[in-house]
Amino acid sequence: MTSYTLTAHEATYKVLGPNRESYHGGTTVVWTPGEWMPEVKGKLKPCHRGYHLCRRADLVNWLGPTIWIAEYEGDRIDVDSPRDQSKVVVRRARIVEPLNWNERVMRLFACDCAEQVLSIIERDAPDERRPRQAIEVARRFANGEATQEELSAARAAAWAAAWAAARDAAWDAARDWQTERLLYYLEKGK
Repeated sequence: MTSYTLTAHEATYKVLGPNRESYHGGTTVVWTPGEWMPEVKGKLKPCHRGYHLCRRADLVNWLGPTIWIAEYEGDRIDVDSPRDQSKVVVRRARIVEPLNWNERVMRLFACDCAEQVLSIIERDAPDERRPRQAIEVARRFANGEATQEELSAARAAAWAAAWAAARDAAWDAARDWQTERLLYYLEKGK
């Protein structure tokens, strides 16, 4: 059996439930830090047989309640999927150390992700401030500087703004489609 020493760029991770149980399907097993899971017998098969781990680049598609640094031994299959289901399947694995992934970090990460798409909303509605304000309140809440009531109000306002923007975009898209369809019928008779 081959044992791999992982470097930072080769790091693998295991996403688990709050009690270290399987989180993304499969057979429910509970992992114990530092203990190797039993070796998987037979041919490794993604989504069917083997321990499923994430590489650094895969992790954002597999988030869950807890994230652990994982190690593996033996055979490894790298699955690179166009549907964001990329992963690593191994014969033997263990979790080593939990990462700093908690409600506060999750909220801050969500704020960072939301800020990345604000330009889309602000491009289409330059005077709309509610989504940006909601992100600011959520960030303050994560840092213990806003109340649950402030967070709920900001969320409701941002949702209303996003829904209005989505409704307008959908109406525009529908109107464009309807125009094209109408012209199709009008020009078909020529």
